[in-house]
Amino acid sequence: MPAGRSWRTPLPMATPRTGRALIDATRPYAKDDAARSWMETGLTLGLCTALETLILFEPHPVLRAVAIVLLGLMLVRAFILFHDYMHRAILRRSKLAKLVYPLVGWLLLTPASVWRRTHNYHHANNSKIVGSHIGSYPIMTTTMWRRARPMDRLRYRLVRHPLTQLFGYVTVFALGMCLLPLVRRPKDHRDALAALLVHGAWLGLVGFFFGGMAMLEAVVLPMMIATATGSYLFYAQHNFPDMNVQSREKWDYVRAALECSSFMDLPGWLHWLTGNIGYHHVHHLNPTIPFYRLPEAMDGIEELQEPGRTSLAPKDVWACLRLDLWDPRKKRMVSRGD
Repeated sequence: MPAGRSWRTPLPMATPRTGRALIDATRPYAKDDAARSWMETGLTLGLCTALETLILFEPHPVLRAVAIVLLGLMLVRAFILFHDYMHRAILRRSKLAKLVYPLVGWLLLTPASVWRRTHNYHHANNSKIVGSHIGSYPIMTTTMWRRARPMDRLRYRLVRHPLTQLFGYVTVFALGMCLLPLVRRPKDHRDALAALLVHGAWLGLVGFFFGGMAMLEAVVLPMMIATATGSYLFYAQHNFPDMNVQSREKWDYVRAALECSSFMDLPGWLHWLTGNIGYHHVHHLNPTIPFYRLPEAMDGIEELQEPGRTSLAPKDVWACLRLDLWDPRKKRMVSRGD
């Protein structure tokens, strides 16, 4: 960011751009540098491999514990690179990437067919009241909640519950991204079976050659950290105090990107580990911007410099987790007890 500039105090704009004009302003940033993308890919996968090796061969438990946490966070970064590849933001013309990134997705229990269907829908229908559950966490209005049947209320609470995020390894990824799509639409999601087999092979090989404890430390715990972190980040990106949910009739793509997608205020090293996905309002405005150019886009486009914010500070996490319903009268997210 240039000296003297702050996202909190943007320069005044004569006429803020909206709609197509604002999307067009992002296009100069939606250019992939293939060499940079391969460098980021190699660095990320190389560090994941190095940390996995350290966990398997390091005798000191403290060093292993540090490596477990770091591997979990690096897997988040690997997932974001897969996510960018699926958006065609990076390496869209690379034949090698067509081999590498599906394998990354399988290892992380994210088959491309399921991700493409649900995530593309999410981008095209970000925070719509009806259909928001596809590829995202559902949003009910206070009126919908009052009219909902007990079973629908229970299902809604379970899907949005913090424990569902904490155990995202099973709930969001193994079940939501693999098993359920495979059972419901087996012909459309054969790669969900591939993901289960490849991930199972990772577990099985580590367990066979190094033992059950090594499998726990080198695969299960890092995956639990990665999936819980990713599940919460995705939740907080579209469930935060400052969001403004539009009615289905008035829903607008650009407004949804700016008003229903948060900026996660993190230190630089955490932005790096999470692949800049915290610049989520920028990503939703134009998902073909490579992850490494999102900060540049936010700095260069003044209309993007005052987003709704959250962070990983405990008070902000609690402020997001306590939100349950959209109140059209109050024009804000509320808890069920409000």
